[in-house]
Amino acid sequence: MGEEFLYFCRMEHAKKRILTGDRPTGKLHLGHYVGTLQNRVKLHRTYECFFIIADLHMLTTKNGKEDIQKTAENARHLVLDNIAAGIDPDLATFYLQSAIPEVAEMNTLFQNLVTVPRLERIPSLKDMARDTGKSEMPYGLLGYPVLQSADILCVKGELVPVGKDNAAHVEITREIARRFNHLYGEVFPIPEVLVGDVPTLVGTDGGAKMSKSLDNTIYLSDDPKMVDKKVMGMFTDPNRIRADIPGRVEGNPVFIYHDIFNPDQKEITDLKTRYQKGTVGDVEVKEKLAKALNAFLDPIRERRAHYENQKGFVDEVIYTGTRKVRQEVQKTLYEMRKAMGFVTAWRSIERKASERMKTQSSSESEPAG
Repeated sequence: MGEEFLYFCRMEHAKKRILTGDRPTGKLHLGHYVGTLQNRVKLHRTYECFFIIADLHMLTTKNGKEDIQKTAENARHLVLDNIAAGIDPDLATFYLQSAIPEVAEMNTLFQNLVTVPRLERIPSLKDMARDTGKSEMPYGLLGYPVLQSADILCVKGELVPVGKDNAAHVEITREIARRFNHLYGEVFPIPEVLVGDVPTLVGTDGGAKMSKSLDNTIYLSDDPKMVDKKVMGMFTDPNRIRADIPGRVEGNPVFIYHDIFNPDQKEITDLKTRYQKGTVGDVEVKEKLAKALNAFLDPIRERRAHYENQKGFVDEVIYTGTRKVRQEVQKTLYEMRKAMGFVTAWRSIERKASERMKTQSSSESEPAG
């Protein structure tokens, strides 16, 4: 049995590692699916996957006590949405970021390998600050990509599936890994980025990408009636005030969704042709989109209900995954500290202190002459 277990561990270690995840700010939506989830589903059977529940990253935009108190519940929703989308919980490791304090130390060590001007050139950070109504850039938000580097490199992630807006963050990770390896020796792999096929999904309002903070989402867990309601309220062509007016297909959110989620290409082509001629109304186009979306979401909702009904299952997935990852991170941090010289420095002090204390102890135990 011991030999079989050792063989299994070697096989697991031989797989390339994926690190990705989400902040526990609520349930996941279709934008998450096209940005990262579909790639996770495709790849998690081939790679060793670590999925972070990034509650420390959440603090950059939501740091109130009431937000933190929702972490456990939101973490459960996050894991449920992932496994409902098709992630096999037996083949993936989910973990809670804040339960691994060693990551904070790695973050501190990495902060000195990147400059402020370099971080300020990442456009998505300004977008995040603006979307949350912050007039000034918080220190934690500016350092978001550095902490993300610690997340990726703490498990020596080699592939990072992300949405388009996070691709620049991973480039920071690559730079930090190269810089560390150059200064202290080869410790980290240089992770590669895998951007989703549809990196950004426009929200139902048609004005920006789908985002919980903008309330323009369709959640993976929305029931059929809610999906119908949200689709019927979607933005379309603002210049089309009657069904007999030729409409615009390009950039129209309803048709963008059809192209992504409706497998009936013949139906899509027919709707586009009639829409451009002014012979089909928005209602019919939206009704068929709602039908296609609900057909897409039905198996996701069924899997979610299956796991949700198993009391304590999701909590066990998070707990066991977090314990596993912490052991990995402790090993990585030790390698970092050893490469940088901290281990040698402490051992030198420890050795000399021990010698002195031993000498003093021996001297005190000698009988008086």
